[in-house]
Amino acid sequence: MSFGKLQFILFVGEESLPVTDAEIIIINTDTAELVSNKVVKVDNDGKTKPISLYTYDKYLSEEPDVAIKPYKTYDAIILSNKFQNKYIKGIPIFSGVTSIQKVQMTPKVRGESSIDVIDIPPNALTLPPSLLKKEKDFENLKSDASSKLLKDVVIPEYITVHLGTPTSYAENVTVPFTDYIKNVASSEIYPTWPKEALKSNIYAEISFTLNRIYTEWYRSRGYDFDITNSTAYDHYFVNGRNYFDTISDVVDEIFNEYISRKGFKEPLLAQYCNGTTVTCDGLSQWGTVTYANNGDSAYQILKKYYGDNIEIRTADYVEGAIESYPGKALKLGDKGEDVKIIQQQLNRIRKNYPGIPEITNENGEFNEATKNAVKTFQKIFNLTPDGIVGKKTWYKISQIYVGVKKLAELNSEGEKLPLPDKVPTNILRLGDKGEEVKNAQFLLKAIGTFYDNILPIEVTGEFDKNMEEVVKSFQSEFGLDDDGIIGPKTWSKLIEVYKIIEPYILTGSGEFIKYPGYLIKKGKRGEDVRLIQEWLNEIHKKYQFIPEVSVDGIFGEKTKEAIMIFQRWQGLIADGIVGPLTWDKLYEIYREVIKENFS
Repeated sequence: MSFGKLQFILFVGEESLPVTDAEIIIINTDTAELVSNKVVKVDNDGKTKPISLYTYDKYLSEEPDVAIKPYKTYDAIILSNKFQNKYIKGIPIFSGVTSIQKVQMTPKVRGESSIDVIDIPPNALTLPPSLLKKEKDFENLKSDASSKLLKDVVIPEYITVHLGTPTSYAENVTVPFTDYIKNVASSEIYPTWPKEALKSNIYAEISFTLNRIYTEWYRSRGYDFDITNSTAYDHYFVNGRNYFDTISDVVDEIFNEYISRKGFKEPLLAQYCNGTTVTCDGLSQWGTVTYANNGDSAYQILKKYYGDNIEIRTADYVEGAIESYPGKALKLGDKGEDVKIIQQQLNRIRKNYPGIPEITNENGEFNEATKNAVKTFQKIFNLTPDGIVGKKTWYKISQIYVGVKKLAELNSEGEKLPLPDKVPTNILRLGDKGEEVKNAQFLLKAIGTFYDNILPIEVTGEFDKNMEEVVKSFQSEFGLDDDGIIGPKTWSKLIEVYKIIEPYILTGSGEFIKYPGYLIKKGKRGEDVRLIQEWLNEIHKKYQFIPEVSVDGIFGEKTKEAIMIFQRWQGLIADGIVGPLTWDKLYEIYREVIKENFS
């Protein structure tokens, strides 16, 4: 009998705030039953403890056989008072590996569906040949010579992925580069493979991706994305899926390294295929396992497929706000400006992650207090807690610092831009300029921090083509006509969504108390009342003797009657008032009904 592990990490923004107001139900997809009677809770850092789950033996993932799926899958329902509920289907669990499910939570918005579904498809190694890469697809792309080269090879802070073929009408998502590579590798290969096999495959994926960016393959052709998730052209990317600890470790180690031909700067467009049902003039994914088991290093494996005239290069710096690694690990006793940068960044991060101990003196001396802060940070973000700032830790600190700093900058920017008290009557479109355009851009920028599907934007005061695309992405996210024009409906939704996320921007706190702390009764209004009404209506779907009520945020007579009926049913005092006992029982029954709806 074999077991793997599953861990959840819940956050808002770009990991800038942990989500602590959530519980998770895990369902065995084979039996449609709960894994245990206990509900998994997140801690103050937005994480669960690793959960041990039964799966298939490791040897099944070490030999190519498309008829065998060498992993078990589990579903998860994430329930929260203040955030959009999530239903994640088909999380794969491999023997001896930890599956890490990072979830970007979004504050609840009126009119959104009660639950957001993420469906993880099978690993690419189990797909039929018709859905996998074909050499002719690469040749067709190569024949178009309209791409151009950037000046330098750099690692982008973010990458924009088109969720379809290049010409298809599909969403774009913008995600951190390292998260993208972890996602692709977790979708295309098995995490149980030897490390050198993982590394050789991930080198190919990084090099292929950097080639797309360096040559501006899609952007030079007029597209508004860097790469697609179509396996006929690019990589197998599944938005919202999990990744694996073994793959994550390798990506963090080599994410800024790539394959290149000797004498050429350009990253190699490293073709690859599974090597069994599909073959190509490039790397065989299953072949890398054989070579690694025979003792070959990743570089030796790559030379077998791409020739002797290749070398592994390192990109000198990371594009964007992230600080480049100084090239030397920082540890106890070290001194200098790089140490001071780490101290300052950790102290800022601890405002959002208060479990990190304070470094009282940011003097550039790597003392015990700095080591303790680094170790705690490493524990929170699944790094080896050795208290040493190597490449992995340096870039993770910098990435999280950028995220928390963005919230602070949004707060400052918002104070300078007086937001409208009511929906503006002016319609904004391509070519417009002025303060109202700035206001709209700020709202889009703030909201985009919490929603991957909304494209990034800066506040310039000019409604250009980029802003039109960002507006379309916002409209698509919230079910509006995506015409790229900001009319009354779009203005109204922009203001509404911003007001919901504003507390996170202003306070930098992702923690919410489940029970609001006051009696909720007839005459009360607000989001807590609206939440109770949503729970009642969900419960009504199964237990129809509980009356359906209007979800209007007003605690009227019908809401009171529904509460009284619920209280009698559950053996509580039937006073029509929602105190802590009624609140908790409502949430418990609501959770059970949700589970049954999706099992």
